[in-house]
Amino acid sequence: MTATTASASASRVLVSVEGGVAHVRLNRPDKHNGVDVALIEELIAVARRLKRDKSLRAVILSGEGPSFCAGLDIKGVMGGGPLKVALAFLPLWKPWANRYQVVSMIWRSLSVPVIAAIHGNCFGAGIQLALGADIRIAAPGSRISVMEAKWGLIPDMAGTVLLREVLPRDVALELTYTGRILDAGEAQALGLITRIADDPLAAAKALAEQIATRSPDSVAAAKHLFDEAWGNSEYGALAAERKWQRRLIGRKNQRVASARNLGKPDTPYVPRSW
Repeated sequence: MTATTASASASRVLVSVEGGVAHVRLNRPDKHNGVDVALIEELIAVARRLKRDKSLRAVILSGEGPSFCAGLDIKGVMGGGPLKVALAFLPLWKPWANRYQVVSMIWRSLSVPVIAAIHGNCFGAGIQLALGADIRIAAPGSRISVMEAKWGLIPDMAGTVLLREVLPRDVALELTYTGRILDAGEAQALGLITRIADDPLAAAKALAEQIATRSPDSVAAAKHLFDEAWGNSEYGALAAERKWQRRLIGRKNQRVASARNLGKPDTPYVPRSW
């Protein structure tokens, strides 16, 4: 079964769900999916809705048209007027993050893997949004840049949180200072993208399908565990391992996974616990 958002032509974000995998598509192809306040608000609303769906197994983020996302649509953002721009900077989540930051970070709060399929340009806001995903697959011709310096700005869509997870400080600073454009090969070598595929969307779908064969509880627990343990102290990381393993052992989906591993592949999983 496939479900798609209504009035798709007018929507800045298209969503379809099939086989437990949600495909979220930025839908401003004529603007190379440039980010404005309306797109941010739609993406946040979509993420919140998907977060509540315990039958979901994975999310794929991609862009319609020639690019994944060419960055902030400066004219579109400023066109809403100074009041709307100012309101977007007000804290929205965890009382210290505003809408521009939440739209990148919120994907970390979903209990399913989020995979970004990148093609064309992935600049500024685009790379920060992609870094909010758990895994990034890029086409060979992709162009990637922390481009805010071009506009006299800094990466403020959670860029400092997300870049430090994948880059050393000096590399992150060089890319931020210069705003230079990387090809997919260099971006992968640095750690900005996970891997390169001729068809990143097909690769993302194949990966999502592979993940969907695993226990939804163990996948959710792994994501939450790594969020808690990554960058934590040794004590905190080990404590998080113990906590999540205790929650998994003996649950229905853990028993189903064991049964499947012992030769009963048709045993169905139940919706995830978290």
